[in-house]
Amino acid sequence: MSEQEESARITIPDATKLIEGLKDVDQLVTFAKIAEQGERYDDMARAMRKVTELEGKLTQEKRNLLSVAYKNVVGARRSSWRVICMIEQRAENDKKKKIAQEFRVKVEDELDATCNEVLGLLQKHLITDECTDEERVFYLKMRGDYWRYIAEYKAEQGPDRSDAIQNAEAAYENAMEHAKKNMPSTHPNRLGLALNYSVFYYEILNSPDKACNLAKEAFDEAISDLEKLQDNDCKDSTLIMQLLRDNLTLWTSDNSAENGDD
Repeated sequence: MSEQEESARITIPDATKLIEGLKDVDQLVTFAKIAEQGERYDDMARAMRKVTELEGKLTQEKRNLLSVAYKNVVGARRSSWRVICMIEQRAENDKKKKIAQEFRVKVEDELDATCNEVLGLLQKHLITDECTDEERVFYLKMRGDYWRYIAEYKAEQGPDRSDAIQNAEAAYENAMEHAKKNMPSTHPNRLGLALNYSVFYYEILNSPDKACNLAKEAFDEAISDLEKLQDNDCKDSTLIMQLLRDNLTLWTSDNSAENGDD
């Protein structure tokens, strides 16, 4: 065997082994931040999953890192799924349609694995009786989001989609009840919840009236309570309020552009 052939056989350890070697939470968080800057979101998610399993209760910074990691991992696959579905539907021949269909199923399996991984972390480590109000709303919203993502790609009339819809709605409703009781209307977590819950009504339940009512109520209440807006929340809250207003404009017009969540 030539030296060139021998070199080709050498395998480079993937990032999973590197992450497994990091035992300290601070090291894992540093790794996650570097992975985010390098747009290595799968690796970022692996690191933050380990942080969650080690610590359970997360600071706001770590919650946000966990959320950003998995949102990007799932977001990329959701976008891929939409494109592949379009190609499958428009395929010029059976051969292309079959390949696209098999590819779509593979992406759906990846989405299942990631969404269920997040839901498992929420169930086992994050949603506990010791949660603060802010944590509880954040995590319940996150649970609603990932059940919503599952509902997007499950078969229209299948039981998996029905279960996902029920679980998403229950999580969003629980989070909304808690947010209204314990958070100001200008809090970014409450606004982000209203934004994503309204998208759920519009996209998944096909209820534009409920979607508009929820988004409008959240926007109007926040506008009337602007004096309660905390300086450290100002940027996030005003951005989400803009997204609420954008969706309201979109939903009340004939524009068919994709809706935005937070």
